[in-house]
Amino acid sequence: MKRIAFRNARLIDPASGMDTKGGLLVENGRIADVGPRLFNDAEPNDPEVIDCRGLVLAPGLIDARVFTGEPGAEHRESLESASAAAAAGGVTSMIVMPNTDPVIDEPSLVDFLLRRAAATARVRVLPCAALTKGLLGETMTEVGLLKEAGAIAFTDGDRSVANARVLRRALSYAATFDALVISHAEDPELVKGASATEGEFATRLGIPAAPAIAEAMMVERDIRLVELTGARLHFGQISTRAAMDAIAAAKARGLPVTCGVTAHHLTLNELDVGPYYTFRKMRPPLRSEADRAAMVEGVASGVIDVIVSSHEPQGADTKRQPFASAAAGTVGLETLLPAALSLSHNGDASLSQVLAALTIAPARIFGLPGGTLARGAPADLVLLDENEPFVVDAEKLRSRSRNTAFEGRKFQGRARATFVNGERVFDNLSN
Repeated sequence: MKRIAFRNARLIDPASGMDTKGGLLVENGRIADVGPRLFNDAEPNDPEVIDCRGLVLAPGLIDARVFTGEPGAEHRESLESASAAAAAGGVTSMIVMPNTDPVIDEPSLVDFLLRRAAATARVRVLPCAALTKGLLGETMTEVGLLKEAGAIAFTDGDRSVANARVLRRALSYAATFDALVISHAEDPELVKGASATEGEFATRLGIPAAPAIAEAMMVERDIRLVELTGARLHFGQISTRAAMDAIAAAKARGLPVTCGVTAHHLTLNELDVGPYYTFRKMRPPLRSEADRAAMVEGVASGVIDVIVSSHEPQGADTKRQPFASAAAGTVGLETLLPAALSLSHNGDASLSQVLAALTIAPARIFGLPGGTLARGAPADLVLLDENEPFVVDAEKLRSRSRNTAFEGRKFQGRARATFVNGERVFDNLSN
């Protein structure tokens, strides 16, 4: 029976409200005991004792929006390289999108991803399946069979289902299996060809832009379909106050609606594009400072449930182009935690609130057993130094692609060690 004892830690478990000095005991990959009495008392049968040096010991992070290149574009990112980046960022579970080649729209492909992850990945890989065949928005997939194969949720990733009739049918079908649907909130016709948010800044740069209201329009439509079908719906990422207000109203009416926000929409605004910096081109595009502040407010108030990286690796050949033709997306697995911690350092949210949006909230939405330090839970843990200063250096990232929106950014706080099922998958305690 393998036992690991963590001593001299600051235990933070947002699921229970715990924030205290103490220790934690792991037996056979699960949390056997936790609390103040284990702070520094040695157990007679401890084969391994980890001195946490007063650092924060928290549940491992669950990143609910990760794009990889496997299968089909492993040169951009494989499950192996993405999991290495995740482990270095304190992420113990990655929920991966189906936007691959081929698209994950068949049970055999879900099985392939699970087998491939078991063979190569350091962290848990939880696959989403496509909501419509080929992500074309025309014919819904076999939700029941895909869920049985191991799909954790259903989504067209970074594509909206434009046809309301198709989405209604898919939501109704998903509801019969209590399956979670993830929506991408952008009106595809309004944002077609756009690279920025419509406004003075985009006009000055001459960048093709779309109005920010394109997001709220889709949010409001999808909420109406939730009312009609009773399905559980999660908005993978929102970026505007108008969308947040619509979701807040839906939650007040008791609808099963949740949402996420990306780390870059919490910490960057449209002005950060600067002189056509394509590494900060993403979908949805960076918004006004007022909308960025609204996203921070949403995390603090709980209207926004989760913080995600929306990790989307792109090759240099697709990024080093004119802004309008460059690919959208940024890598973010390793910067998710530091960027999120900036909210607590700025006094916008407590450390527990930030960690809740990275742990217990996604665990509850996706029905996962982790996200907590409770006895019996999987020993998926992150040991983090919330005050360690560092500067993001793209060349030191573990992702195969280096298109980070945070190059040169100064942060405080990062993971020092990561554990999955009690096994150490990343260790930076010696530095």
